[in-house]
Amino acid sequence: MGLVEIRELCRNAQNYRGDIVFYDKFVYLCQQKGVSPSKAAVDAGISKSLVTKWKNNKVAIPSPDVLTRLSKYFSVPVSELIEEENEKPVLTQKDERDVARNLEKIMADLENSGDLMFDGDPMSDEARESIRSALKLGLEAAKLKNKEVYTPKKYRKG
Repeated sequence: MGLVEIRELCRNAQNYRGDIVFYDKFVYLCQQKGVSPSKAAVDAGISKSLVTKWKNNKVAIPSPDVLTRLSKYFSVPVSELIEEENEKPVLTQKDERDVARNLEKIMADLENSGDLMFDGDPMSDEARESIRSALKLGLEAAKLKNKEVYTPKKYRKG
């Protein structure tokens, strides 16, 4: 990757710097390599004070020269250092229990209200299972979307 491409990546990253915390990515790569952030800085040929600036959010994205040094040190492409990872949220066991509880409540309400009929005939077990499956998919999708939209960025993993 040439210097022009690195500068372009930096410009693009600066536009979205509220979503990217470079220091977190740096610490993650240090952990993967099994070194402290201070040692990584010294080994890569950058100052420890620059790492402190990243930590305190004084400098959002490093210069292209620093990115190139870090890219070589960690053996990763420059783009991996500054691009945001868009990890989709996953359902936890608690979320799955909530979905199951809500599904049971909805199905019980439908059963008790007598609305599970087709042309006045009671619904078959197969049709009832189809409705249950569709409701479950809808509840899971809604839970995932809500986690994606309403989870504050500081609590998101990735």
